[in-house]
Amino acid sequence: MPYPMALALTLLVEVPLYTVALTRAGGIRPARAAAAAVLVNLATHPLLWWFLGHGAARSTGSAAAYWTAFGLGEAAVCAVEAALLRPLAGTSLRGPLPWAASGTANAASVLAGLLAGPLITGRW
Repeated sequence: MPYPMALALTLLVEVPLYTVALTRAGGIRPARAAAAAVLVNLATHPLLWWFLGHGAARSTGSAAAYWTAFGLGEAAVCAVEAALLRPLAGTSLRGPLPWAASGTANAASVLAGLLAGPLITGRW
């Protein structure tokens, strides 16, 4: 899948999930929650994409190495996004909310990418 399409799909899936979670459970205004969701994705998505496309996992050619790097990369993305949410969305975010929102949003976008990728690229 081309990078612009992958980023668009990620934002399409994650921004509404972050916005709902941060608005309802965190008391953050919707516009600020959506802006924070976009910003955390813009901070992490390009780095993960580069890492998976050009990093050590691709150079070995091993499927096991790629999927290991994929899992570790996604875990790192969840942690970074959760850590960035508090300063970007507001100081009222406390407890597990940033971590739960990040894990849920990223799991949903991974699933969307795995399902939509073959449809978009035509490679089953």
